[in-house]
Amino acid sequence: MANLVTNSPEGDLPGKPTSVSRTTLSHIMTASDTNLLGTVHGGVIMKLVDDAAGAVAGRHSGGPAVTASMDEMAFLEPVHVGDLVHVQAQCNWTGRSSMEIGVRVLAERWNESTPATHVGSAYLVFAAVDGEGKPRAVPPVLPETEKDRRRFEEAQIRRTHRLARRRAIKDLRERRVAEGIDD
Repeated sequence: MANLVTNSPEGDLPGKPTSVSRTTLSHIMTASDTNLLGTVHGGVIMKLVDDAAGAVAGRHSGGPAVTASMDEMAFLEPVHVGDLVHVQAQCNWTGRSSMEIGVRVLAERWNESTPATHVGSAYLVFAAVDGEGKPRAVPPVLPETEKDRRRFEEAQIRRTHRLARRRAIKDLRERRVAEGIDD
């Protein structure tokens, strides 16, 4: 694990293993969760994803954390009334005050003993905050398994892409303002 690089300066906070904050939130879907097509509304799933990710972020950081962004929310299969939805989340990567939380959504019929189906995935970035809402340091995440190490490395790639996209958009806007196109 020594070859994994975090943005947290060495020695700031002791690292925490991935398993320490990993969690699963389960919820049975009811008629009030459906959209006009009769399947569970994507927003309901997104709220469950945010709730599970928030619990992981709070556990890992040891205090309050807020959602900064949601990346790559993929809906792979529809979820139906009567499905028991399991939202599995873990901390994949940490920076100085931010954490990427990976989330996997599974669904199974409440009254059947068939294997759960992978119905969605998402990556969220949370920022740890103090009592005044200011960023605070988070402990480095310590990947424990090969899967954890792969997720850590993939999270670094997603972070690089997020920052590059943000920088490119900012540069474009500044250039358009300088050219008098936008104001």
